[in-house]
Amino acid sequence: MPSCLPSRIHRHRTTLALAAALTLLPGVGVAATGADARAVFDPMLEQTVAREDLPGIAMAVVEDGEVVFSATRGERRAGTGQRIDANTLFKIASNSKAMTAALLARLVDRGLLRWDDPVTRYLPQFRMHDPWVTEHMQVRDLLIHNSGLGLGAGDLMLWPEPNAFTRQDVIAGLAHLKPVTSFRSGYAYDNLMYVVAGEVAAAAGGKPYDHLMREEVFAPLGMQRCQVGAWSVTQVGNVAQPHVRIDGRNAMQGTDADMTTDRPSMAAGGIRCSLADMTRWMQVLLDPARAPGWLSAAQRRALWTAHMPMPISERQRQWDNAHFSAYGYGWRLSDMDGQWKVAHTGTLSGMYSSLALLPDRRVGVVVLINGEAEDARTALMQAALKHYTDPTATEGVGGYLDALARERQQRAAAGHVRPDTGARRPADLHGTRAWQGRYEDPWLGPASVCPDQGQLRFRVARSGWLHGEVMQVGERWLVQWDNLGEDTQPWLQVQPGVPPTLTLRAIDPDIDFSYDYQDLQFTRVGDCP
Repeated sequence: MPSCLPSRIHRHRTTLALAAALTLLPGVGVAATGADARAVFDPMLEQTVAREDLPGIAMAVVEDGEVVFSATRGERRAGTGQRIDANTLFKIASNSKAMTAALLARLVDRGLLRWDDPVTRYLPQFRMHDPWVTEHMQVRDLLIHNSGLGLGAGDLMLWPEPNAFTRQDVIAGLAHLKPVTSFRSGYAYDNLMYVVAGEVAAAAGGKPYDHLMREEVFAPLGMQRCQVGAWSVTQVGNVAQPHVRIDGRNAMQGTDADMTTDRPSMAAGGIRCSLADMTRWMQVLLDPARAPGWLSAAQRRALWTAHMPMPISERQRQWDNAHFSAYGYGWRLSDMDGQWKVAHTGTLSGMYSSLALLPDRRVGVVVLINGEAEDARTALMQAALKHYTDPTATEGVGGYLDALARERQQRAAAGHVRPDTGARRPADLHGTRAWQGRYEDPWLGPASVCPDQGQLRFRVARSGWLHGEVMQVGERWLVQWDNLGEDTQPWLQVQPGVPPTLTLRAIDPDIDFSYDYQDLQFTRVGDCP
């Protein structure tokens, strides 16, 4: 595996030489400060908003420790006139993982835990499917996606939110999730292990995770608006709401109640921060002098060390000329046009975030969006970073958006599309009587397939979202969720037997991996009420 981190000592000794050499190297961007930065990044932002019809967006760029660009567009709630500003809170989703890793690093610095401690030292109830893995799982393993579980395994205990699962339910469910590879043999992105990591932090630190996050990360770094755990949306105010595309327009979905509850996902993806907070976060990460003593040099290196190799995508090869890819503690590490890149993205329904650092350049870019914006996030971040890594690149935001559209067309041409399920009809109550009843999955818990007001309804007891009508398409059944998009719908497959079992399979080949239907198996345990 290629080395991804030149030593801090080496970088220090070669600073002057590099500074001189950078002016001579092709493909190395020049600093853009003040009005120059606005001239560079404003057009990128405007083009992204116009092309993708975003409800709202916030973006900032840090160069050499200073904020050279900060801008917002759009509304917190589409159509209300409530403008987004630098203090508007966004869900940062999986960019929370880096903060969880930083919290653990703080506890390591204080001698309250070690990276190679067994998880069971802090959580005696922790169990994986394989007892050997339970015994040998270390704290560090919780952060680097090497558990052997499949992509997104168990995520239906976390999302869609809110639901009735607790962190204790999530940890108990791990014992029932079967691995798809051996422990530490490969990379597969995982959220549940970060939930465990948050509970390890709580056990080692002697306080709940959210309390520790405020005390160890938010407060010392001056991230004044960041929120985690239970908090009052009404009192805090200025909170962006998620939007999805419905009939060609931005519509709010999954909006906040007056109070946000303490949700089990917070260590994996439940933190909210403002653009100003995320800008401060980037400044501290790029320059330790911004927060002297907050983290030791050893723990800063640990966060950005390549702990788990990752595959390099074809897009990375073509767009970034990438040669390595790996996961650190809460961060993805790679190279981009010969420069070291540290980055992560965050995705929740209707909320997208992206943060990328070029540490040797002391450059950082953050993008926060409150709409369905995967392409917007990807294209804008790529164009912004290319300004520094390859200013001769001519693609721009529009070029990258066009390339993403071509990728989708190629997948469609290759038959990688959602099948047509338009000719659906309600399931016949009489014809499905043999497998109606109450069911149980080992980790998702109780469910039912029962008649209700003339419909055959599928319900997961602990999720308010996984409720829907059973429909028939030809000889197959599917679940048409009441309040989730068509791209999340699963086939419902019946295995006759005594008792019968039910499984779910995604219809859309590009479904978000957190809908891990493939890990479910419901066994009939009784009749319908």
